[in-house]
Amino acid sequence: MKSDFRRLRPQAGHKGRDGRQFFRLFVWLLAVVFLCAPITGAAEDAKPPKPLTKYKGRKIAPTMTYHGADWLIRNTREQEEHCNTLIEALKIKPGQAVCDMGCGNGFYTLRMARLVGKDGRVLAIDVQPEMLHLLDLRAKAEQIENIEPIQGTLIDPKLPEAEVDLILLVDVYHEFSHPEQMLQAMRRALKPHGRLALVEFRLEDPEVPIKLLHKMSKAQIMKELPPNGFKLVEEYEKLPWQHVMFFERDEEHEEP
Repeated sequence: MKSDFRRLRPQAGHKGRDGRQFFRLFVWLLAVVFLCAPITGAAEDAKPPKPLTKYKGRKIAPTMTYHGADWLIRNTREQEEHCNTLIEALKIKPGQAVCDMGCGNGFYTLRMARLVGKDGRVLAIDVQPEMLHLLDLRAKAEQIENIEPIQGTLIDPKLPEAEVDLILLVDVYHEFSHPEQMLQAMRRALKPHGRLALVEFRLEDPEVPIKLLHKMSKAQIMKELPPNGFKLVEEYEKLPWQHVMFFERDEEHEEP
């Protein structure tokens, strides 16, 4: 009689074999789950959120590329912006850990490095490796060794948590394509009572010869930073073209 392959034929010891087959199948399924899960998670983590074109009613400006780096160290910059006055207003102290966010080719980075001295450090953040290379060349030429160049991403400046005394943003925040993620990361990086110094060209002043897209008003700044966990602690109004607003962590802010 021909056997029917669709039927299970009773055989001696079939229960043991069936159990071993089930166990092997179970182990194989577990291996598939554990091998596939990290791959899926990594793919999701690697995918950044979609860049914004507007934020809270403000159109986000495009990033200035390294092709415009010479403009950052133009001979007329001190006369136009009173950069030394800004540096004094920051009240940087020897030994501090400070950050130049969007450092470019290091116009402010080198000055900050001299102020914090050999016992301090400057975390120089930029998303463009070309800018960091230009900074490195300038730092080596001036024999400055307390600068740590860091290539951040559009959503993560890669700052250490709770270690930074001051984060300086000069004419760069308005270009962030992911402002909320960047603000959250900077907030985590600040020490207790550490400060974020936001410097932006005045939108309120039509005499400031900068494109509107690269200016910000005080009102707009206050629409954006306090909702992301910052409180305004000081304003400095002695620069000819720019707002200077100092923020600290708002410890009463509740994370979303």
